[in-house]
Amino acid sequence: MVRYSKLPFRQLVRNYGVTVAYTPMILADVFRNSSEGRDNEYRTTLGDVPVVVQFAATNGKDLADAAEMVAKYANGVDLNCGCPQKWAIHEHIGAYLMDCPELVRDMVKQVKARVNIPCSVKVRILPDQKKTIDYIRMVESSGVDFITVHGRTKKQKSTEPCDWETIKLIKENVSVPVLGNGSIFSRKDADKYISETGIDGVMAGRGLLMNPALFAGYDYTPMECVEQFLYNSLAYGTNTFIFHHHLMYMLDSVMGKTEKRAFNVLTSIPGILDYLEKHYDITPKNHFI
Repeated sequence: MVRYSKLPFRQLVRNYGVTVAYTPMILADVFRNSSEGRDNEYRTTLGDVPVVVQFAATNGKDLADAAEMVAKYANGVDLNCGCPQKWAIHEHIGAYLMDCPELVRDMVKQVKARVNIPCSVKVRILPDQKKTIDYIRMVESSGVDFITVHGRTKKQKSTEPCDWETIKLIKENVSVPVLGNGSIFSRKDADKYISETGIDGVMAGRGLLMNPALFAGYDYTPMECVEQFLYNSLAYGTNTFIFHHHLMYMLDSVMGKTEKRAFNVLTSIPGILDYLEKHYDITPKNHFI
C-alpha cells in the first residue's frame, strides 16, 4: 500500500492475527539517496518483526543498494510490480514492470547477490494465463524466495472479481511459496481461498484498512482496536494525514453521513482525538501490555 502500513499500523495488526507485516511501497532511489527520505519512510522497533520492506525501483542497482541499506533492520525485502496507479506506471515502477519479466529477474538477482535476507516480488496477473505463467516462471528463475500474486490485471478496477483460478494455476506451476491477494475482507475469505487454491497464505490491503482485526475473525473493527491504534500512533509518531485516513477507514461502518462529514473535515490530531472522545468515548489505550 502506498503511504499506509507504517509502524503504528503494523504493530496494531500484529495483535490481530497478522504474521508478516509489510511497509508501504518505498521508492528505492529516494531511500538510497536521502537520509530524510529514509527517516520518513521507514521506522521500526524491536517488536516490529517479521517486517518486509517493500521497494519500487526501475533498475537493479537502486533496488540492491536500498536493500543493502535496510538489510540489518528488516526480515525481508520485496519488489513491487503490482501498483497500478497512473503515476507509478509513468515512472516505470509498480505494475509497469509486468511488461518487463527479464528486468524483474535481473533486479532480484542483484538483490540476492548482495543481501542475506529473503527477497520476494509482488505481481499482478496478465490478461493471458499462459503469459502469466511464463512471467512467474521467469521471476522464479531469479532465485526469489516467494511470490505474492494479486488476481487482477493492472487495468482492472478493484470492484471487478479477483481471478483466484489463475492464482491456483500459478501455485501449481512453481516451486516457491505463493501468497494470494485481492478481495480479502474476512477471515472466512482467507481460509476459503487458501483451501481452494493450495496457496501458502494471503495478503490483505483494503480489507485490513477497513478492519485491522479481520484475521482475528472480527467482522468489523472493534473499538478496542481503534483505541490501540490511537495509542500506537501517539507512541510511535505519525502525521495527521495518515492518522486521519486510517481512522476514516476503520470507522466507516459505524459513522453515519452526518458524522462522516464532520469527521472528514478535521485537520489536526488533537481535534480528531477530541471528536472521538466526545462522540464515541474512544481514547488512546494500550490493550496489549
